[in-house]
Amino acid sequence: MAWYDNAIFYHIYPLGLCGCAHENDGQPTPGAFAKLNAWAEHAYEDLGCTAIYIGPLFESGSHGYDTIDYRQVDRRLGTNEEFREFVANCHARGQKVIVDGVFNHVSRDFFAFQNLKTDRENARYKDWFCDVNFWGNNEYNDGFSYGNWGGFNLLVKLNQRNPEVQNYHYDTIRFWVREFDIDGIRLDAADVLDFEFMKGLRRLANEVKPEFWLMGEVIHGDYSRWANPEMLHSVTNYELHKGLWSGHNDHNYFEIAHTMRRLQGLCHDTRLYLFSDNHDVERLPNKLRNRAHIRHIALLVYTLWGIPSIYYGSEFAIEGKKEWGSDWPLRPCLELDDFKDALTTNPVTSVYAALGRLKAVCPELTWGEVKELQLTTQCYAFARVLDGKAVVAVFNNGDSPAQLEFQLPVEATGAEDLLADCVGSQPILTEIEWGRMKVQLPSNYATLLRLK
Repeated sequence: MAWYDNAIFYHIYPLGLCGCAHENDGQPTPGAFAKLNAWAEHAYEDLGCTAIYIGPLFESGSHGYDTIDYRQVDRRLGTNEEFREFVANCHARGQKVIVDGVFNHVSRDFFAFQNLKTDRENARYKDWFCDVNFWGNNEYNDGFSYGNWGGFNLLVKLNQRNPEVQNYHYDTIRFWVREFDIDGIRLDAADVLDFEFMKGLRRLANEVKPEFWLMGEVIHGDYSRWANPEMLHSVTNYELHKGLWSGHNDHNYFEIAHTMRRLQGLCHDTRLYLFSDNHDVERLPNKLRNRAHIRHIALLVYTLWGIPSIYYGSEFAIEGKKEWGSDWPLRPCLELDDFKDALTTNPVTSVYAALGRLKAVCPELTWGEVKELQLTTQCYAFARVLDGKAVVAVFNNGDSPAQLEFQLPVEATGAEDLLADCVGSQPILTEIEWGRMKVQLPSNYATLLRLK
């Protein structure tokens, strides 16, 4: 199977982590790539993350998604040579690297848009952009209007049906693979990209590198429209992300279970990209009514069908809340030294580390069939079953202890608590009799059991 099927991703927003200026002043941040390498090493050594999603990465004017130059690393971070070394270091550790591909829109400083501003109707690149209207105007007083992303004229929408635009992006991907040896791309705003363009990207992915991975940012809808054999390998599972936190806040495991059943019906064996938080959404501690449920959500991300990921800092349960409409509080500058004791003192860090180890040694967690065992508003149990072996995930989101009882998914005489040694873990009671299992769980608690 492909490397991404059993990967654990670590997601880094580099401009934030490295404390770069919010507006590109052309000045490098000292030691940025050394810091990024240290965090990637932490992700591998401490958490077992086998892939790094780092982005946005290329030259932009501000937050990284207003691309100015697709073939130059943002100078606030450093140079192309430093990024090449970063990728080589990741590969030497056994980590794949994917980057952001912002192919839907560009900065107003992008060379083709500058040509449009200067030459207007005679511009060589006017057909590279959508809905250009020389009878219109905008807040920049360009004397024309144009299509954008999200209503923001800062982000100028490219015409992906233009063969020149397509070939420009294809050549950019070839450049990234040739110069940096990247292993895949996360397509920004994939939900508004042209479908034929994405089919072209899939054909190119098969050409540039074996198992080159395409993952798209999609919020709503039928994910199989984007993730299928002709287009992308995977998309962001925002539907489950919403259910993970609201299902716990509402004490309603039916929401999570129904979401997974619906997605399996739509996407079948396609593995969607699972996350609890990222650079665009508030951190779990700011969304959960009971922060004890961070443990539950970590277990779900790692044990449900999909590709698990961690957003940098979430393994330490840091906070992050949007302020005055700004996403920068979700993208903080952090220092590893501030968390040097987390593995032995922080319950969340300890659980993430244990889940990384288990993913490496329990093939059931990657390849096993998902079998629902019990479902109530307060309690949830399911198994990952492979070749007569099973790991059972058990959850109690209630404020009082609970007893779960269900039919065994495989023959067994006992059970081992795989997370018993984690910081903050509590003792549980299990009983197996006549092919059924009883589990006594403390309030607001979850764990993984290996049947023996």
